[in-house]
Amino acid sequence: MILSASPWFIGLCLLVGAGYAALLYSAKAPWSRAINYALAAVRFAVVSFLCFLLLSPFLKSITTSTEKPTVVLAVDDSQSVGLFTPPAVLREATAGLTRLAATLRSQGFEVETRTLSASRAARLDSVQFRAPATDLDGLLAGIGEAWQGRNLAGVVLLSDGLVNQGQAPQFADYRFPLYAVGVGDTIPKKDLSLPALNYNRVAFSGNQFPIEVELAYDGFAAGTVANVQLREKGRVLQTKKVSLPTGQRRTKTTFLVTATGTGKRRYEVVAEPLAGEFTRLNNQKFAYLDVVKGKLRVLLAGAAPHPDLKALRAAILQNDNFDLVTYLPGISPLKSQDFDVAILHQLPARSGVGSEVLAQVKARRVPALYVLGAQSDFGAYNRLNTGLTVTPRGSQTDDVTPVPNPAFKRFTFDDDALRRFLAYPPVPVPFGEAQLGGGAEAALWQQVGRIATKKPLLVFGGTPAQRQATLLTEGSWQWRLQEAVEHDDKPVAYDQLVLRTLQLLTQNANRKRLDVYPTQDAFNGADDVTFGAETYNAIFERVYGEPVTLTLTDEQQQTRTFTFAPTPDGAPLHLGPLPAGLYRYQARATLGGQAQQDAGEVLVQEQQLEALQSRADHNLLAQLARRSGQRLYFPPQLGQLAQDIEKASYKPVIYEQEDLKDLINLKWLFFLLLGLMTVEWATRKYSGGV
Repeated sequence: MILSASPWFIGLCLLVGAGYAALLYSAKAPWSRAINYALAAVRFAVVSFLCFLLLSPFLKSITTSTEKPTVVLAVDDSQSVGLFTPPAVLREATAGLTRLAATLRSQGFEVETRTLSASRAARLDSVQFRAPATDLDGLLAGIGEAWQGRNLAGVVLLSDGLVNQGQAPQFADYRFPLYAVGVGDTIPKKDLSLPALNYNRVAFSGNQFPIEVELAYDGFAAGTVANVQLREKGRVLQTKKVSLPTGQRRTKTTFLVTATGTGKRRYEVVAEPLAGEFTRLNNQKFAYLDVVKGKLRVLLAGAAPHPDLKALRAAILQNDNFDLVTYLPGISPLKSQDFDVAILHQLPARSGVGSEVLAQVKARRVPALYVLGAQSDFGAYNRLNTGLTVTPRGSQTDDVTPVPNPAFKRFTFDDDALRRFLAYPPVPVPFGEAQLGGGAEAALWQQVGRIATKKPLLVFGGTPAQRQATLLTEGSWQWRLQEAVEHDDKPVAYDQLVLRTLQLLTQNANRKRLDVYPTQDAFNGADDVTFGAETYNAIFERVYGEPVTLTLTDEQQQTRTFTFAPTPDGAPLHLGPLPAGLYRYQARATLGGQAQQDAGEVLVQEQQLEALQSRADHNLLAQLARRSGQRLYFPPQLGQLAQDIEKASYKPVIYEQEDLKDLINLKWLFFLLLGLMTVEWATRKYSGGV
């Protein structure tokens, strides 16, 4: 429909066209009267329409679309469903879902399928029940996000109710009807399993350390004895005979192991199968340790007493891998000069205190974390070649909170730590310029109010011979205090930040021109294994683009070879998931015409999450269904489920979209007017006019 101005303006346009045509064609013409009328009509139409276009008319169109109600079939395709659901029941369930989908489509529904292992549409006949973990909340929340604002009638969840990853679904709020279909087996089975191993992740060479083994069992007679073995590389180190007490479902035993050598170690704990046991998949578990030569000594030195020192001390003492040495001028003198990494709080200071500590750090090229504050001597600090230059403007400060730099790959923060960072109170930093030097990276940026800036807050720099880091605030103690208050005296995010900073400073602290490292201490079997790399020229400046060859060797001496080149954005090398085990890696590159190499180890942990629990949890499914006003069904009741969905009378949603388009933008009108004017001109010329 064409909308324009009032009829009075339209009439005026017609009057202008008629006047123009009358003025032009009222005189005697050399052509016939019929042609004259025709030409006058063409001129009238063209001029009237041109005048009409000056009024900016537009076309208004309304498009109507209908969206059918959608039912999503959410299938828990985890290994536990395939392992512990009787085959006949599982076949009945999958066939019933196929019939349910066909019935719903015939009733006017759209039907789509989602699984744990495929976030996009899947086919029911291709579901394999091989997902290594179950995250029902992730599956259901993903469906809610994908259909937000759309006509989602409901979700049919087929599951055994066993959850071993993600948030507990019974505490989440799903804004759609949830129809639960229970599979699995709720009858206890005769089974012996190893649900957990308890041990310290770090052990010191030559020391004994315990590995506590937790055994779970069900269905065995009184007096049954289980043999539990501790192995390494297939060799049996120790064997324990464990009696399974009646009236209980769990018991424990402990192995005492002597750590020998250094490096990453993998120990295997195996419970020998018992007669009549339902499955042996959960009879094995691995312990992964890092055996180190000795504790790292940390020097905590400050220009004066400060709450930061207490917070840093508390964080360091959370890790048994560190010994702490403290220094305060006039209070706690430097008793030992033997330390592996230093934390220098407001040193160098404007008062000149702490010169002996600074001299030791410089002479021995000790990795150092500098904490800047009001007492810092910024001129002396800028001469330390830390990779950061700070130019304050007087004594002014900004109040900032930390924001992780997503491009920093040397260590990462988990989602819980990121949430805790958001609650940290603002802390003061020097107001002025903070400029990163070559090879320096910011792990944290400054956020002022709600504005995230590119000003560094925590920086790693220095050289491979002396790694250095800088924290630009003396108020981090407030972060630890706030986190402890809000999280039951467990400031995990702050402590991990401090410990990872020290670990990174002491990692590979030598003059290597090729530094290749796994981005995590250990990976799980389903993880994407990633490696980072740094390459340097002869004067230890970062260089990029040089090819690096990485060779992985597993415990069976099989090798995998990868080639990549470090890039300025720090993108890691993605190897994808790897089989569980201890891998040794060797990296080679040619830098400046000289061959360089690096080596190390990486652990990939095996997790048998789906085999740990065989008894289905239908109570969880019933609870989820009741919260949305529905109930729990079983495979023979899928026909009833189709009827209940039909009775709910879910309706299509009709959408109307109004589209306004200026008439002058229609190209065909231009060519129509041009054609009419061309016809008029050609007729006049042909008939002898001018």
